[in-house]
Amino acid sequence: MKKILVLHTGGTIAMKEDALTGGVSPDVANPLMDATITLPENVELLVEDIFNLPSPHVTPRHMLQIKTRIQLAKLAGVDSVVITHGTDTLEETAFFLDTTIGNQLPIILTGAMRSSNELGSDGLYNFESAIRVAAASKSQGKGVMVVMNDEIHSARYVTKTHTTNVATFRTPTLGPIGLISKHRILFMQELLETQHWDVDTVEGLIPIVKAYAGMHGELFEGLVQTEIDGLVIEALGAGNLPPETLPPLQKMLDKKIPVVLVSRCFNGIAEPVYDYQGGGSELQKMGVIFCNSINSQKARIKLLIAQNRHLSREELIHFMEN
Repeated sequence: MKKILVLHTGGTIAMKEDALTGGVSPDVANPLMDATITLPENVELLVEDIFNLPSPHVTPRHMLQIKTRIQLAKLAGVDSVVITHGTDTLEETAFFLDTTIGNQLPIILTGAMRSSNELGSDGLYNFESAIRVAAASKSQGKGVMVVMNDEIHSARYVTKTHTTNVATFRTPTLGPIGLISKHRILFMQELLETQHWDVDTVEGLIPIVKAYAGMHGELFEGLVQTEIDGLVIEALGAGNLPPETLPPLQKMLDKKIPVVLVSRCFNGIAEPVYDYQGGGSELQKMGVIFCNSINSQKARIKLLIAQNRHLSREELIHFMEN
């Protein structure tokens, strides 16, 4: 008998639409708690409402709470975990778990774009699909996954791409690692091994700044005066910044504040290619760290984990760049 721990955390999958106003909000009781689903053979569900929050309310401390609960479940003999979550920050929780827990057991996150009583509600179907993936023997060693709309995505690269479409979760450049058919769970890609760091704290202030044409240095100048613990920049193109931003950025680096750079582009990676003022090659020489395969919100989670592990400069660079 395979034991699967189900952790409900809230989100649209646990909400209802008001018939009069059309507003969608949390229900008094999570509709999934009493839902009837078809379970795979030899599966036992252990179901918990760990909290019930819209995902914009979810913080790294909630992610830490989920991680701790999963680790305790692993010690108690649970084989895999399914987490229902709001979609707005689902990718960040998934990435946090993937980076701290890794491949210890299959962890599947799922959600919904339509609440439980809306026409075409997708929550119950996604929930059942997530349980099927969690029960599949092939899910071992795949890290944390996101299952929605008949697709299986790696937590490392998946992102929300549409505000309302049920096919919102996509993996730019690489595509899904697997598909869900009526009778089979199909994995078609293998992931490269990555480094994992467990943490017991998630303290730190790490903002994200997006670069734009004509950007000046005032915003960076203001950040230099604050007590930030790190900074993530969504840079232009392959990883470039307007030249006016460089003087305050240098002040930040001189204060030993780690600055991590990703591209604001949807596809591709950030890399130090251009050798002009503000170009990626010059930024790397200044000490900016290039995080070349994830988006800014995930780079922030990764830097937060690194800061709470108190990594050395060399360890930090290796962790962020790989």
